[in-house]
Amino acid sequence: MQAIVLADGDVGARSDLDSAWPGWLEADALVVAADGGARHASGLGLRIDRWVGDGDSLGADGVAALRAAGVLVELVEAAKDESDTELAIRTAVGLGAERVVILGGLGGPRVDHALANIGLLALPALRGVPACLLDPAARISLVSVPGDAVESVRRALPGPVGGLVSLLPQGSGVTGVTTAGLLYPLVDEPLPAGPARGLSNVRMSETASIVVRSGDLLVVEGPATLST
Repeated sequence: MQAIVLADGDVGARSDLDSAWPGWLEADALVVAADGGARHASGLGLRIDRWVGDGDSLGADGVAALRAAGVLVELVEAAKDESDTELAIRTAVGLGAERVVILGGLGGPRVDHALANIGLLALPALRGVPACLLDPAARISLVSVPGDAVESVRRALPGPVGGLVSLLPQGSGVTGVTTAGLLYPLVDEPLPAGPARGLSNVRMSETASIVVRSGDLLVVEGPATLST
């Protein structure tokens, strides 16, 4: 089961999402809105199954309207350790989501929110659950392989030929990176933290892929070649 998490940032138009990332939305996907992210549902043609948040963005009238529409509402205290988006992700996984797409997690006036939302890809709750942040200009995912892992992890990177693929090491860096279907190949190589070597690769095959032996690697994909 796929889950769509609606965060409160900019999401872009549904037509732009469909054009940039064909097939991004699966039939019968579960939709979980994080507070003000509920406002995006109508424009995207989505029906909200569950709403989670403290209501500071959507407001009391908005929450009441969701209840009246039959949406299951989980109202939490404003003083909490988690963001509303984090709570929505946890709710989606708790409801059985096997894949998670987060919309509205990148755009908006709060850069700290965007960075925090990218950080949510490392949530323990998402371990073993493919997840990404998506908007018309980018798809961001995390390949995470513990240092004591016995086997490398392979991740498929399907998408349009000519699209940018940037590989950004997190923490102390990653080892054993091997790519397939990208213009600038890597073969069992390290990507240490700091240097921008993994920036602006280009997808040469719709079935590109990457293998990582250890570490955390952020994968930022674009739908078409942009300026480097």
